[in-house]
Amino acid sequence: MATRRSIPFCKPALAALILVLTTVPALAQDVGKPILHGKHWVAVTGKPLGATAGARMFHQGGNAVDAAAAMLGATATMWDTLGWGGETQALIHNPETGEVIGVNGVGVAPTGATPEFFRDQGMQYPPEYGPLAAVTPGTPGSLMVMVAEYGELSLAEVLAPAIEMAEGYPIEKAQADNMERRREVLEQWPSSRQVFLPHYDSDNPDQRAAPREGEVFVQEDLANTLRKLVETEQQALADGKSRKEAIYAAYDRFYTGDIAEEIVSATREAGGLFTMEDLAEWEVKLEEPVSTDYRGIDVYKLTTWTQGPVMLQALNILEGFDLKAMGYNSKRYIHTLYQAMNLAFADRDFYYGDPYTPPEEPIEGLLSKDYAAERRELIREDRNLTDYLPGDPYQYQSGDNPYEELRQNWQIVPPEAEAEGEEGFQQASLMNFEEGFRAGTTAIQAADADGWVVSVTPSGGWVPAFIAGNSGIGLSQRMQSFVLDEALNPYNVVAPGKRPRVTLTPSMALKDGKPLMAFSVQGGDTQDQNLLQFFLNMVEWDMNVQQAAEGKQNIMSYQMQSSFGAHQAEPGRIEVPRSLSPYTTDQLRTMGYDVDRVDRVYNPTQAIWFDWENGTMQGGASDYGEDYGIAW
Repeated sequence: MATRRSIPFCKPALAALILVLTTVPALAQDVGKPILHGKHWVAVTGKPLGATAGARMFHQGGNAVDAAAAMLGATATMWDTLGWGGETQALIHNPETGEVIGVNGVGVAPTGATPEFFRDQGMQYPPEYGPLAAVTPGTPGSLMVMVAEYGELSLAEVLAPAIEMAEGYPIEKAQADNMERRREVLEQWPSSRQVFLPHYDSDNPDQRAAPREGEVFVQEDLANTLRKLVETEQQALADGKSRKEAIYAAYDRFYTGDIAEEIVSATREAGGLFTMEDLAEWEVKLEEPVSTDYRGIDVYKLTTWTQGPVMLQALNILEGFDLKAMGYNSKRYIHTLYQAMNLAFADRDFYYGDPYTPPEEPIEGLLSKDYAAERRELIREDRNLTDYLPGDPYQYQSGDNPYEELRQNWQIVPPEAEAEGEEGFQQASLMNFEEGFRAGTTAIQAADADGWVVSVTPSGGWVPAFIAGNSGIGLSQRMQSFVLDEALNPYNVVAPGKRPRVTLTPSMALKDGKPLMAFSVQGGDTQDQNLLQFFLNMVEWDMNVQQAAEGKQNIMSYQMQSSFGAHQAEPGRIEVPRSLSPYTTDQLRTMGYDVDRVDRVYNPTQAIWFDWENGTMQGGASDYGEDYGIAW
């Protein structure tokens, strides 16, 4: 088992130094799960049944892309904080070309979705749930494109686990109880009530309506929809089409045929905005990801339609410090990490948005090493700063900042927005600030001995999902990640055909052109905070993949704006593990931090590490939740 390097001597109190030297290595090695060792393949995701679906694909001769797609289908069917109508974000390493490919599978705002529309409904932000919260479904298309372009198996083989589960699987306690907890919302939509509340009895309101733990949970409409995709593929193959053409025939049926018609008609009947053109014109984007070099390691993220580049910005800032000399989780290390993250997140909150619609995001400047050096100079050694503005990356690329006045007047805590129109239409929030900030989903990692590597962070369509009629498809709630006021973020104002800036952020790292690690995590705005610390735990602090994934010493900042609900922030607030020394905790408070000591900072990270010395792969999954992996 890897151990941390010794921590250099510095000048704090001797007792505090002894605490750091004696407790940190022991805590780093204290893991709740073993490392997964695989020679042929590794599959990790948010649920044991999901990991089994991935393993089945490998046993049938599929590659890591097939396995990832099967895990995506299975977890969406389990409503593992995502559904089939949500969105999918992925990075794929193609060993045949050496490229890392980005998969952009987030839906777009439908026709009529404008700031004026939502304000006229009395809303300050797009709603958190219901038909008006939905962007176009992205996960079905993403799954089919990934399998068609990079997989080995048929769509029928990849969807088989999901179809079997839709026909009935024993539901786990957490999801069954979640359905019951959200019953008041689900009751208002007959199609959702029928699926999620099979024991609903209007004459007995105190009777449990949701399934119970271990009960066989059946979704016949969803099974029928998935069977239609398989039938279309099989008919195309019988007509002489190639494997890829047959999968795209199924894709077309979903987005332009009878499935699309059912989704659109049911959504519009319930007050949504979808049109057939919205679904037909949407497409999965295969794109070049963004990357940065951190001490000889190439780290890849999806671009500004996710929050992913924020981790690259933070790494560029941190690269200018000798982190090892600070000591792991010392006052100085925590302070430096917190400040670097907040500088990067201020840019996220102002500059990130859909790169396929104007205005154009300044990604070249944001990822410039010179820009990072300028931002680094803002960090004060002696105190926490809570009044960072977004920087001006346009100084490090061509063009002038078109929103300089907005930038100068930007506020970390957004002012309360003015709503117009109908009083009372604004829906009550289902989540408080912390629940929204940490809002979970699932994550998927898969790798094989041929060098195919996949990292996915899918989400959207979680319970309480609006199910579109007889399709069985629960729609996304991603509209809430837009803003209505350009003063908050001029790049992420809602508009028809535009993608919201999502929190979902798969990650991959290569060294010397070879895969080094694939990693992602569920958890809303916490994601790139945890992923940054996972990466540093591996490359700076010599943890093994399981120690780094569990991250029991991670910290958490709440200084960035939430991507959900009312987009609030809590500047200066930091969560630290209760095991952090009282000396370090007190030092942080004297620097102006609002310190919360918690038993465990939220961190359900999962990862695959490539052991090139032995020619094997190692899988890790946090013991925070039900994440599970299988290797062979």
